[in-house]
Amino acid sequence: MTRYWVIAPFESKNPEVFDRVWQFDLANNVISIGWNQVGDVSKMSHEALIEAVASAYPDKPNATKSLFVNMLWSFYHEINPDDVVIARKGRKILAAIGKVMKAGFYAPGKNSYLTSPDNSHPNFLEVEWLNQSRNKIFPNIVFPMHSIYEITEGQYLSLVEESTPELFTTSDETVENQNEFVLEKYLEEFIVSNFNAIFKGKLKIYGDAEGLDGQQYSTDISPIDILAIEQASNSLVVIELKKGRPSDQVVGQILRYMGWVKQNLCTDGQAVKGLVICRDPDPKLSYALTMVNNIDVQYYSVSFTLRKAP
Repeated sequence: MTRYWVIAPFESKNPEVFDRVWQFDLANNVISIGWNQVGDVSKMSHEALIEAVASAYPDKPNATKSLFVNMLWSFYHEINPDDVVIARKGRKILAAIGKVMKAGFYAPGKNSYLTSPDNSHPNFLEVEWLNQSRNKIFPNIVFPMHSIYEITEGQYLSLVEESTPELFTTSDETVENQNEFVLEKYLEEFIVSNFNAIFKGKLKIYGDAEGLDGQQYSTDISPIDILAIEQASNSLVVIELKKGRPSDQVVGQILRYMGWVKQNLCTDGQAVKGLVICRDPDPKLSYALTMVNNIDVQYYSVSFTLRKAP
């Protein structure tokens, strides 16, 4: 069965290096990832890989080390010939689509642009890059921060076709109000772009040492809409947009995210709070939240008017 993967050829913060690396990948029908400090992991067992990552990155949080292990394991043991790879540039650009021709292999020094200790990419896949959907730019974020990320066939089709891609909707999510769902996908971008003005400086968007920002923050249970920090208390705040989903689903999901944040990101004594943002009052949601004291709900309104003259 064909599986679908999103892979970042290199970080997009340095466009010049990204373009050099990406042109090498296109010319040589490959894609590569880093973590050279771990060494050759191509034939390691899962237990040995866990130990190797822990030894190579002793100062990283456990959540980060677990993420590294999962991505390296997927690269060598789950991505197979005939699978499909989407190369992304940043979080809004689909650079190219390709078909995996050869499973992962270890080849340090293969790309001369990536041989320094900090940038070496020794882990490669052979990929036949196709001409379709090259450099496709989306108006909003469609890709997570993970270097490697599996998506469903439906998510893949939504990216390559003209429909609106909903990469972060998991298969077990139900949408009660489709119009609200679509509106709030754009609302997320608006909130992030105007975060300080909306929250009047009380919250700031979270950012970690790995360069992951708080919008669509990557976890191993799917991304959080927005992860923030409350300035006054230093509490971490999980923000979820209701997106037309049933109230029980929203409450369950935000509690799962809060539990993950508590276990993987919080320092000693640091609290976790939740904030659900929705358009209309929902009695079911209100009843559920009366039983917890660390999740708030706030409502937004949209104003749109037409005038005959400016």
